[in-house]
Amino acid sequence: MDPLQPEPVTYLCGDCGEENTLKPGDVVQCRKCGHRILHKKRTRRIMQFQAR
Repeated sequence: MDPLQPEPVTYLCGDCGEENTLKPGDVVQCRKCGHRILHKKRTRRIMQFQAR
């Protein structure tokens, strides 16, 4: 994979729950039902932020 190309992100459709993988420049729309509200999946990666 090219390090300059961001990797695709998986989203869940707000209507039917179908998983959709989107790349930059893709239309934000479910491929199954056409619904236009997609939710980003939660990550399993541990994220820690330092408070200032």
